[in-house]
Amino acid sequence: MNQHPSHPQHDLSIVDGLAQLSHLVQGILGRVGAQHDLSIIQIRLLAILRDREPSMQQLAQHLNLDKSSITGLIDRAAKRGLVERIPSPTDKRGFLVRVTDAGRQLIDVGGSEIISQLNAAVAAAGLSEAEQVQFAALATRIIGANNTI
Repeated sequence: MNQHPSHPQHDLSIVDGLAQLSHLVQGILGRVGAQHDLSIIQIRLLAILRDREPSMQQLAQHLNLDKSSITGLIDRAAKRGLVERIPSPTDKRGFLVRVTDAGRQLIDVGGSEIISQLNAAVAAAGLSEAEQVQFAALATRIIGANNTI
């Protein structure tokens, strides 16, 4: 890996580029999360819940967590008033998870902060509009080919 990630001397390999980009994004998520007393996994949970009401099993699959871990994650978020469990209309024993108004507010505020910081990171790179469109298209292809969500 490049010894000076903040000042690359040459173009990074695809592996180094993706790894360092992931670290940059994770750092932004971690900083914004810390400002709102959220872990990165809690941010990921809220991101999933912004536009759907999945079952506990679906959430476990999306987040790659086992049943006890997802239960604890949802319990902690529910205790903070960010999510609620609702009975599943199709499975009498199951529950769906829904974001609450407080959770929605946190999604809106935290999401705006994340978007702002990600946009600032892209702006700092000086990418043209065409390069940004190309990057988004390439990222979409990579994610689509490997999507587990």
